[in-house]
Amino acid sequence: MARNNKISMPQSGAGITRYFDEARSKLEFTPQQIMVAIIVVALMLIVLNSFNALP
Repeated sequence: MARNNKISMPQSGAGITRYFDEARSKLEFTPQQIMVAIIVVALMLIVLNSFNALP
C-alpha cells in the first residue's frame, strides 16, 4: 500500500485566509439613502453655481 505523502500547507500560504473579526460600523446607510444624498448635493451645487456662489 502507498503511504499518504500529502504535504499540508497553512491556509495563508494558499491565499485563502478568512477574516471573521470584521468591525461593524455604527453608521449604516442603505443604497437609497446614498442616492438621495448624492442627488441633494448635486442640486445644491447646481443652485450655488447658478448664483455664482462657487469660486
